[in-house]
Amino acid sequence: MSETIIRMEQVNKWYGAFHVLKDINFAVNKGDKIVICGPSGSGKSTLIRTLNWLEAHQKGKITVNGIELHKKMKNIDAVRTDVGMVFQHFNLFPHMSVLQNLMAAPMWVRSASKEEARDIAMTYLERVRIAEQADKYPGQLSGGQQQRVAIARSLCMNPQVMLFDEPTSALDPEMVSEVLDTMVSLAEDGMTMVCVTHEMGFAKAVADRVVFMNAGEIIEEADPHSFFDNPTNERTKNFLGQILQH
Repeated sequence: MSETIIRMEQVNKWYGAFHVLKDINFAVNKGDKIVICGPSGSGKSTLIRTLNWLEAHQKGKITVNGIELHKKMKNIDAVRTDVGMVFQHFNLFPHMSVLQNLMAAPMWVRSASKEEARDIAMTYLERVRIAEQADKYPGQLSGGQQQRVAIARSLCMNPQVMLFDEPTSALDPEMVSEVLDTMVSLAEDGMTMVCVTHEMGFAKAVADRVVFMNAGEIIEEADPHSFFDNPTNERTKNFLGQILQH
């Protein structure tokens, strides 16, 4: 049995009267590569943001590394240390160099010394093939380079699982491949990943499971071969028909 890192059981969330997540049951095991896809407004980003309590759910149960997420929890920082997150927008500190952006969390959260934090930062900048940009500021980098810095920053905390929320959707087309190549490389190294994306080529190449959401529900969940070649739900078929035409 694989070790379960994340488990969602009958999870529901509302924004006011809008029911954005409906009875979600979902598990992430160590080593899983999961792609979540679906039309805009289907709840994909909300789902992934509940996994490190950036969004609170109102009903059901979410457990991360044996810790249940709830309103009165005191150890959310421990959970977020284990669950790295890469957003659509890079969220780098513009007044800090690339190296300083990466050194910050190990020093602040893990009490690493400056020398230790620098070693960690350079290790992961090399890992995402951008070490030569260490002394530049985010504004001096391309979008693709900034997103790779954001990935490296998350890796500096040595997370057990990486969450990606549409990491390429804000990039110019020519920059998408450099970020996807980095993510493929992480997957090949065994990183546990949950990725919200419309990049179906990435899903085919990397995913163990593809999850399709529609109107707040998980409609279909299957291995890539079954999902792309033999989807069972009409809404999945319509979605794939539209997205694979583009």
